[in-house]
Amino acid sequence: MDLDAVPQEGNATLDGHAKLMYARDAQGRVVTTRSRGWEAEEIVTSHAVDVLIVQAQAAKERVAQGLASPLEYWMYERRMDVALLSQTSGFWQWRVRRHLQPKHFAALSQKHMARYSEALGLPVSTLQGLPS
Repeated sequence: MDLDAVPQEGNATLDGHAKLMYARDAQGRVVTTRSRGWEAEEIVTSHAVDVLIVQAQAAKERVAQGLASPLEYWMYERRMDVALLSQTSGFWQWRVRRHLQPKHFAALSQKHMARYSEALGLPVSTLQGLPS
């Protein structure tokens, strides 16, 4: 992308901030520049956030019914999926999916709970329940 073609339409999801992008300057060098974003990016980001909100609400209902662990709710609430939580916590994806089940989540050691706590940026006590 050329330097003068970097989108500056604005993006409400960036909340007034700019993001760093790479573009070619007049001499053909790749340089960094700021972008305020563009409409297509805003639409896609808003849709993705809406999907995560719906998933978090569905997870909250499953937790209340005893069908899922609170980890599932907090994962979606923190804008993550199984793959991202796996990467940030250091657990294999199959283990994260297993810990989404109440029986296996309840059996987690404090050490494992601390890894999820750090990955989600929540205290362990919060991670073990739902918000009121």
